[in-house]
Amino acid sequence: MATTSTLSATHLSSLSSHHHDHHHSPRVVLFLKSSKPSSGFPKFSLLHSSSISRPAAAVAKAGDIDTSFFDTVNPDADVAFDPPAPPEGFVPPPSFDDGPLETEDEIAAAYEELYGPGYSGVSVLGNDISVMDSKVKKTTGFGKVKREKVKDGFDERVVQVRRVTKVVKGGKQLHFRAIVVVGDKKGQVGVGVGKAKEVIAAVQKSAVNARRNIITVPMTKYLTFPHRSEGDYGAAKVMLRPASPGTGVIAGGAVRIVLEMAGVENALGKQLGSNNALNNARATVVAVMKMRQFRDVALERGIPMEELWK
Repeated sequence: MATTSTLSATHLSSLSSHHHDHHHSPRVVLFLKSSKPSSGFPKFSLLHSSSISRPAAAVAKAGDIDTSFFDTVNPDADVAFDPPAPPEGFVPPPSFDDGPLETEDEIAAAYEELYGPGYSGVSVLGNDISVMDSKVKKTTGFGKVKREKVKDGFDERVVQVRRVTKVVKGGKQLHFRAIVVVGDKKGQVGVGVGKAKEVIAAVQKSAVNARRNIITVPMTKYLTFPHRSEGDYGAAKVMLRPASPGTGVIAGGAVRIVLEMAGVENALGKQLGSNNALNNARATVVAVMKMRQFRDVALERGIPMEELWK
């Protein structure tokens, strides 16, 4: 009976040691220890694995990581800062506080460059406030906003304002369509159209649209066209002819307004076809864009201007 208990304890010890060699985990391994009581039957008790010495191979595998550097370092010790020496000829940069202080004008100019002009309306950089952002001022306490007129050198002239209707599921929606011509009377002119629920808003939108479509009108020193031209847009067709000094602008409808806003003083114009104001204005722009100065043609052909009439 004692022999059987001794063999069983030896077998369990060998199995546990074999299992411990192949699996290095912190799990608790229990071993059985036999003790022979007075009654003759074996009695087993539990032992913790920490009380048993581990094999040398297991200790070697656990120590594969080199930690010799940390053995000589004391984390509580005070380490002295020893920076490297600066190179030869090194000049330290000046401190931020050592430089000269910025003036108020320099600060205002930097602020305006980043965020635009201030509420005072004074531009340090010399920008035109009305052109940059068309200052919006609240005039009443009812939430209405009044937009100041843009002072960019262009005059506005309303050609036509019509009420248009859009049929939707719930009924009819009424809007206003405005046609506006802008020009500086120095050769720059543009035609724009805009729609809105109010007349004022429609005129403003059409003026903005006209400024986006500015063209240059070629003119001679007598403020007339260099040559004849014709243009059409849709069903509208416009014929333009130069005139002698003192003739004036002989045209009607939208053609006359476009030529006057462009600064043409002597010209002949005729509307052929449709009487639609918007199409006639755009047809006038098309006819003007076909015109060319004599010097540009001579430069492209590589000949003097005198040979153009030979």
